[in-house]
Amino acid sequence: MATASDRELKKGNAELLILALLEEQARHGYEIGKLIAERSEGVLRFHVASLYPLLYRLERRGWVKGEWEPAAGRRRRYYRLTPTGLKILAEQRSRWRAFSGAVNRIVEVRHA
Repeated sequence: MATASDRELKKGNAELLILALLEEQARHGYEIGKLIAERSEGVLRFHVASLYPLLYRLERRGWVKGEWEPAAGRRRRYYRLTPTGLKILAEQRSRWRAFSGAVNRIVEVRHA
């Protein structure tokens, strides 16, 4: 069961996860959620109720662009990274590397 601190960690990094997946290719919301769960080996999961509002927010900011496309007899909204989104992704990646590196230097056991 996820704790409040687990939810805060996930919430604080959700944008980075989504932007990184969209850098590879355009994706629809369900696929984004599925890939996050798969690649994190089930540690991270986003329910549709939280994922789509985040995608809409990223779209309002101009970081992603959503377009309806036909897929298997139905329409799905595919999201693509915009040039602004690519710039934001680079900035967030850089901050993540600095932050996670600093945390690892503190919490990892060191043997003399």
